This record gives sequence, structure tokens and C-alpha cells, in this order.
Amino acid sequence: MIKLNIEIFKKALIAGFFSAFTIGVLTVLTYKSVLGLFLAGSFGSSMVLLFGFPESQFAQPRNVFFGHLVTTLVGVIFVNLIPLPIFINIAIAVGAGVFFMILLNVVHPPAGGNPIMVIIGSASYDYLVFPMISGCCIIILLAIIINKYLLKKNYPLK
Repeated sequence: MIKLNIEIFKKALIAGFFSAFTIGVLTVLTYKSVLGLFLAGSFGSSMVLLFGFPESQFAQPRNVFFGHLVTTLVGVIFVNLIPLPIFINIAIAVGAGVFFMILLNVVHPPAGGNPIMVIIGSASYDYLVFPMISGCCIIILLAIIINKYLLKKNYPLK
């Protein structure tokens, strides 16, 4: 029998609610406005860190923004400039993305999947702005407002 821990339940409920809210904002901007694309698949897993574990180094704004930016840029470079078979491009691009996130100290694990999305979707350099940069800015802004001001958490870490 599973024993329900009320603190874990509360944490999960809050994380789930604010994850849905944040992705909902990006979805509305994407589908109900003419502003552009704000959604990326990896943003869903970013929610786990931003609202479930905001104290993690991997959830800090610098890591979220630059982790997504670096790995997306790697994917775009591979899809547009490296003429290898897709199964080789994807593998090397993911490895290069992980390499650069660690080298630059901007590790955000959900961003590791960005080269896969970019290469499979044959994304152009525009994908860096919409949805990556624009979506990350909105996600980070909402994470700061929600975690710091609504939930009174120490976020971002100093």
C-alpha cells in the first residue's frame, strides 16, 4: 500500500499546476496570437525542474536560457551545415550539445533533446528566436514571478 506524504503531494500539485499554467501561456501565444511560435517539446521537461526542483542548479535562469540556446544552435548548425546522414547527425549533435553545456557551465538536462527536435524538424536559424529565445524568456519570467513572489522560494539562487 502506498502511504501518501502530504508534503510530497502538495509539492507535486503545485509543480503540476504551475507547469500547466506556464505551458498554457506558451500554447495560447502560439495558437491564439499572430506573434509566432513559443512552444518546444523540451520546455515540458524544463517544467519539472523549474517548478518541481527550482533549487537545483539545473533550474537556474542562466542554465535554462543558455542550455536551450546552445543545444538548439548546435542542432541548427548540424541540420544546415553538416551534410551527414540523419542518424549520424542526431547522435553527434546531441553529444556536441552536451559537451558545450558542460564546457560552458550552463547545463539544463531538458535541453539535451533540442538537437533531436531541430534535426528531425529541419529547423532554420529562425528557430533560435521563435520558439527558443522567446519561449525561454517567458518561461524564466514566469518561473521567477511564481517561485519567488507567489511561492516565496529562494529563486533564482544567489
